[in-house]
Amino acid sequence: MKADGAVDEFEFFLEKAWSDGLPVVTPTEQRIQHMLAATRRDPGELVGNVPPAMEPATVRDVAIHALMAGCKPEYLPVVLGGLALMLREEFNLNGVQGTMHGVAPLMIVNGPYARKIGLHGGNGCFGPGFRANASIGRAIRLMLLNLGGGIPGVGSATVFSTPLRYTACLTENMERSPWETLAVSRGYAPDADVITCAMVESPRLCYDDVSQEPGRLLNGIADSMTAMSSWNMHVRSDMVVALGPEQATICARAGMSRADVHQRLCELAGRRVRDLKNGGNWRRERALKINVDPDDDDCFVPAIKDPRDLHLIVAGGWGPLTAVCHGWGGGSRAVHGTYQV
Repeated sequence: MKADGAVDEFEFFLEKAWSDGLPVVTPTEQRIQHMLAATRRDPGELVGNVPPAMEPATVRDVAIHALMAGCKPEYLPVVLGGLALMLREEFNLNGVQGTMHGVAPLMIVNGPYARKIGLHGGNGCFGPGFRANASIGRAIRLMLLNLGGGIPGVGSATVFSTPLRYTACLTENMERSPWETLAVSRGYAPDADVITCAMVESPRLCYDDVSQEPGRLLNGIADSMTAMSSWNMHVRSDMVVALGPEQATICARAGMSRADVHQRLCELAGRRVRDLKNGGNWRRERALKINVDPDDDDCFVPAIKDPRDLHLIVAGGWGPLTAVCHGWGGGSRAVHGTYQV
């Protein structure tokens, strides 16, 4: 309440469970209509029901949350496309909303529209400073809280959560990438606007300012993919590996394509049964479910159980770093597809 008795619009929202703890843009009707002008879709069209509360998300509801998150109107098609993908059954949004784990749905947006609206994939792309990245991911999170009920201690049992639950959206650094995009590698046209969503932890940084040839470099990255306590070692789970442009270039200069690096990481990333028994999530019954002989100490357990689960991108600025985002153990499959602009 202001000194003159008027309601402070920012405090009004912050005192309710309608935000992520940060101020939101007040969704006046005029602002909502301005946001809706960015799409040809009917405001009353149902995008889907957001678990676990299963409240409906119409195009208007999505626009309201995009507005609250600080989106420009031109970001709305990406928010609509991302939410629709996340509501697919195989993505298992219901499971991750209630999980104890600290994972979040990461959006990787490829195509000309991502460049047009200023989505960032260069220096600091996982961090603050980029309105499109921050507000698009935040819009998704506000809907998971407000429409889905994924509130810590209410609909969510997450122990620590993750900074990715504020926002998780980026694109690739195509200006400095030696390869095609993730979307093109999956058969989409170069001019297609595509979103990929994967359930992952916050990035773990793999620093290597020594390796100047792919063999040594990829050994180190593969090791970062195989932590004992990572769910990737014990179940089939997605993983995002964001090669920095410098490290991607080392591989490309040696004649390796994106597909070559993808395949080599799948081959290298893993541990022997004897190592996994020393700690982490090892259980005999889990080993049996992934066709691993728990009595064979020399059995190699790959971190990537299916090559489709490794999402290899080129992102970040120039420097000797790669970011590895481990996956979730709750049975989510990454989803990807085009969206309307």
